[in-house]
Amino acid sequence: MTLKANDVPPITEADIAQFLVNTPDFFERHAELLATVQLSSGHGARAVSLQERQAEMLREKIKTLERRIMEMVRNGNDNMMIADKMQRWTRNLLLTHHAIELPEVLTREIKHQFLVPQVAIKVWDTNGLFSDQPFATGVSSDAKAFASSITVPYCGVNSSFEAVQWLAQPELAMSVALIPLRAGAAADSFGMLVLASPDPERFNANMGTDFLERIAELASAALARLRA
Repeated sequence: MTLKANDVPPITEADIAQFLVNTPDFFERHAELLATVQLSSGHGARAVSLQERQAEMLREKIKTLERRIMEMVRNGNDNMMIADKMQRWTRNLLLTHHAIELPEVLTREIKHQFLVPQVAIKVWDTNGLFSDQPFATGVSSDAKAFASSITVPYCGVNSSFEAVQWLAQPELAMSVALIPLRAGAAADSFGMLVLASPDPERFNANMGTDFLERIAELASAALARLRA
């Protein structure tokens, strides 16, 4: 059976692309074609050669990689600064000789190192030597139950939490981070750390809490001296 000319299926772009992929030496044998291929520029309506278009695409890729590298460098620098601040905060806790001074040092250094406008802390179930200290009094059973009910720090708007009243200026707390303190993997908390800011977006529901959880772990370990 013979096919008529009009029975031959037309050549498609996919056929041409497949031919070029399967024939990598085509343009070596027909190098003159490269000089005649004209493409639209990515920066206007003018036509450019294939080589120019390839060069433009390569420059764009290089710019994209440069932006990604700069972003990685900035993130690396930010992480290094946070690590340095965390180290200084932890060092000051370790250098605190008297256990009774720990809550004040802990909150003061968070304000200083991390530029948090307001910080407060309460610790319960302490050693009897500390039971009449300001940091160990003025906590209701509801506040203690709330602290035990949250497994990760709460970040968001101030919804009239009792813990916010521990701050020096609770009326200025537009956003807060409520960080429960626990002894290891214990279910119940023995304290709570409160961070607050007049900026409604400083502590928001979409922020990650990994850093705050590290703060909680270190603070809990340091404050264990109050419960011994």
